[in-house]
Amino acid sequence: MPRRIPFKIPRDEKLKTALVATTGALMRTSKSPDEALGELFGEVQQNRIYDDGKTFVDLVPRARMKSIQQEYKLAREDPNFDLREFVSRHFYEFAPHKEKENFKTDPHRTVSEHIHLLWDVLERRNRLNRGSLIALPHPYIVPGGRFSEQFYWDSYFIMLGLAADHRWKMIEGMMKNYTFMIRKFGYIPTANRTYFLSRSQPPFFSHMVRLLASHKGRTRTFAEYLPYMLREYRFWMKGRIKLSKAEHKAFARVVQLPNGMYLNRYYDNKMTPRPESLTEDIETAKNKPDRESDRLYLHLRAGAESGWDFSSRWFLDPKDIGTIHTADIIPVDLNCLLYQLESTIAESYWLIKNPLLARKFQNLADRRAKAIQAYCWDEKEQFFVDYNFHHSQPTGQLSLAAVFPLYARIATKQQADAVAKRLERDFLKTGGLVATLTTNGQQWDAPNGWAPLHWMAIEALRNYGYHDLANDIKRRWVKVNMKVFTEKHKLIEKYSVESTNGLGGGGEYPLQDGFGWTNGVLAALLAEH
Repeated sequence: MPRRIPFKIPRDEKLKTALVATTGALMRTSKSPDEALGELFGEVQQNRIYDDGKTFVDLVPRARMKSIQQEYKLAREDPNFDLREFVSRHFYEFAPHKEKENFKTDPHRTVSEHIHLLWDVLERRNRLNRGSLIALPHPYIVPGGRFSEQFYWDSYFIMLGLAADHRWKMIEGMMKNYTFMIRKFGYIPTANRTYFLSRSQPPFFSHMVRLLASHKGRTRTFAEYLPYMLREYRFWMKGRIKLSKAEHKAFARVVQLPNGMYLNRYYDNKMTPRPESLTEDIETAKNKPDRESDRLYLHLRAGAESGWDFSSRWFLDPKDIGTIHTADIIPVDLNCLLYQLESTIAESYWLIKNPLLARKFQNLADRRAKAIQAYCWDEKEQFFVDYNFHHSQPTGQLSLAAVFPLYARIATKQQADAVAKRLERDFLKTGGLVATLTTNGQQWDAPNGWAPLHWMAIEALRNYGYHDLANDIKRRWVKVNMKVFTEKHKLIEKYSVESTNGLGGGGEYPLQDGFGWTNGVLAALLAEH
C-alpha cells in the first residue's frame, strides 16, 4: 500500500481549527434534544416519525429549540395538525457526507485498497455546533451507517487501521479532538453528541497514546498526553471519598469491596430513557412493571456505556433484557483497561523523571491487578468473569471479556492456559469467536463476532505464547470478512461466526455497513503479513 502523500494545511484551515480548539472549550454546550424539546420530543419518538430513533436526535433545528417547543404547543391545538409535517418544517439533516455515498466497490481492487479508499468516505469535519452534534477542531473518522460521530472505543480500532495505512496525521487529529473533549467535559463522552454527554465508553485512551507513541516517540508522546490521562483517571475514580456512606459502597463508577479494594463499574449520570432509543427503553420498562423504571433506565444506560449494548453479560436472566442490572456488576474488561491506564500513567512519570508519582500509580495498578484476581477469576469455571457485587458472586455469564486479563498481562500462566482451552473448545466457531455462549437475539451475544474482540483475543493469546490458536482465530475471522466482502462488496459492523452467510444481526437497529472498526482491525491484521 503506498504512503499517503502529505499535504500542506492552508493557513485559514489552521486558524479555524485553532479557533474551535480555544473558544470551543469555553462555549456552553446546548441541551440534549430530549431536555430542550420536552413533550415534542416524546411525541416524535413514541409515534415513530422515523424508523430509527437516532434519526431525530441527529437532526438540526432551524430555530432555537425553545421557540420550536413553544410553537408546537400552539400548533398541536389545530385539529388538522400534522406532526410529521411540523418536524420536517422545523428540522433538517446535516449530512454533507452523503455526497460520498455514491462510492462503489471496484471488484478489481483488493480489500486493502478498498479500506484505503473508505477512510476518505468515512472522514468528517465539523467545526460548528449543529443541533446535537458537538464541534471538534480536527477531522475524524466515523464508524459509518447510522453512526456519524467520533465514537470513543471505536476510534482505537479505527486507528489501528489508519496506522497500517500510515495516516498518522488523522490519528493525531483524532487524539487532539479527545484532548479537546477532556478539557471541555473532564472526560471522553461516548461520542460528540449532546445526548451522549452523560456517559463515556470503554477507556481506550491510554492505548491510543501508546499507538501514537510508536510513531512519535515514547517520552515525548507520554509527556504530552499525561495530563489528559490523569483527567480521564479522575473521571473514573470520582466519588471514592463518598463510598463509605453510599449504598453497597458504590458511587458513580467506583465500588469499594469488602477487603478495602477498589474496582470500577459502568454507569450513567442520568436515569431516563436514552433519547436515541427512547421508544425501546420505555417498551422494556412497560414489560417489567415490577421494576422501578428509573433504575431500569440507569442499567440500560450503563449497558450503553459498556459498548456491549446489549449482552447477556448484563442480564440476570440471559434471555430477558428486562432483567438488566449493569450497574450492579464489576466488569472484568473495564478494570483491565483501567489497570492499563494506571500502568501507562506510572510509565509516563518514570519517563519524565518523577519516581514518587510513578511508584504511586504503579502501586494503584498492582492493587487493581490483585483485586481482579480476587473477584474476577472463577475457580470453578476456570475463566475470567464479571462480578456481581450486590450478590457477592460471579454473574455466571461467560464472555470474550475474559481475554482482557491476558491482554493486560494480569493472568497467570495457568489461568491463561485455562482461558485458551475454553476459547478453543466453546467460543471458536467457523468464522471466529462468538462474543458469548448465549443466543438470545442481542447483538453482543452468539452467534455474533466483533472486530474489536477478535483483535483483543488475538493479541491476548500471543502475549502468552498461544500463537497457533491466535493465528487460527485470525485466519477464520479474516475469512468471514472476505466472504462477505466478496459476496456483498462491503465490510459490516458485526458478523455471524456460525452461519453460512456471515451476516450478523440482532439488537435495536439493522446491520450497519461502513464499518470503522471492522476496516481498522482487518487492515491491521492484513498488514502483519
